[in-house]
Amino acid sequence: MGKYNASMGQLGLARAAQSAALGLLLALAAGCAGEEASSQSEQTAPPPVTAPEPADATVSTVDDIGQATAAAGDLSLRDEAPLHYTVKKGDTLWGIANYYLRDAWQWPQLWYTNGQIKNPHLIYPGEVLVLVMVNGRPRLTLAEDRLHPRIRETPLEQAIPAIPIDAIREFLRGPRVVSKEEFEKAPYVVEFSNEALIAGQNEGIYVKNLPKDAGSSWSVVKIGSPYKDPDNDQILGYEAIPTGEADLREVGPPATMMLTKSPREVEIGNRLLPLEPESFKADFYPHAPAKPVKGRIISVFGGVIEIAQYSIVAISAGSREGIDPGTVLGIYQPGHKVQDPYGSGKVELPDEKAGELMVFKVTPRLSYGLVMTETRAGHVYDKVHGPTPTRH
Repeated sequence: MGKYNASMGQLGLARAAQSAALGLLLALAAGCAGEEASSQSEQTAPPPVTAPEPADATVSTVDDIGQATAAAGDLSLRDEAPLHYTVKKGDTLWGIANYYLRDAWQWPQLWYTNGQIKNPHLIYPGEVLVLVMVNGRPRLTLAEDRLHPRIRETPLEQAIPAIPIDAIREFLRGPRVVSKEEFEKAPYVVEFSNEALIAGQNEGIYVKNLPKDAGSSWSVVKIGSPYKDPDNDQILGYEAIPTGEADLREVGPPATMMLTKSPREVEIGNRLLPLEPESFKADFYPHAPAKPVKGRIISVFGGVIEIAQYSIVAISAGSREGIDPGTVLGIYQPGHKVQDPYGSGKVELPDEKAGELMVFKVTPRLSYGLVMTETRAGHVYDKVHGPTPTRH
């Protein structure tokens, strides 16, 4: 095993230069629906949860994966983890984490950072990851970070995403969460220009209560079922299902508008909401929740009953519980009670793990997550809470 000593400043020059080049462009838009402000807001990916290595860190190359796994401690490093890995187009951060870890949410503990960079988890195709030992513990870093500092010129959007974007693309054009007060105050369709019962693209609509200072483009939505917490029956919000988009033609009242898009039939009574900005970015990284979280799966996108890999689910916990984009939660089926064969009482069985999800969109009271792993078919009302480490 070859050894060398390096200061954290030397080891982090490349990433520090990258950070200076990127500046404030590393804001993570989570598409949060503000509960009090009733507007969308961006969320910034938090800094790594692990403390940086000391300035006099001793870094050693790894020649045998057995040496690294033996020193991994609570880190679920895989026995077959590669010593070097070249990032490819189409990779995801979750996928790469799974090459190295049995528990992908331990990524912040594995990734080697000097703590000076806003988001050191950005990785680009063509970069080479190398497994090293830092003060006797396995860590993963970029080959360039150790010896050849350089300023990155690759656009931020070319960084590999945390999750497969194709799996959530339809959802990003789909429902949003609104409060009861928000949709009750929203403008609404009162009639169509052709006096039909429904309308579609390139047809006119008449809208009541459109603000005088309203913008020119709006989203037309149908208010669906409420999102309800099954543990206390509290309504967390309402599903707003897009039926179309409309542009203002005449202020009114009532305002005259033209449907420019109509993925679904627009009906009288549909509400109008400001268009959501297309601000979603997937440059967050998998991590365990910062504090204990308990919730339930309250709906599955697409109306399916069983939950499988890459299902999109809504859960009854949000930013007020400390959840942010990238939070990984375990999915657990509640244990049921069985009769005690030698007693009069019943025995409650433990919860059974059904998989893991990663949160990608957060509102104050609920979140949306993509099911990344599935060990058994999950269902609505399954429990979610912080994942448990895999036992070696």
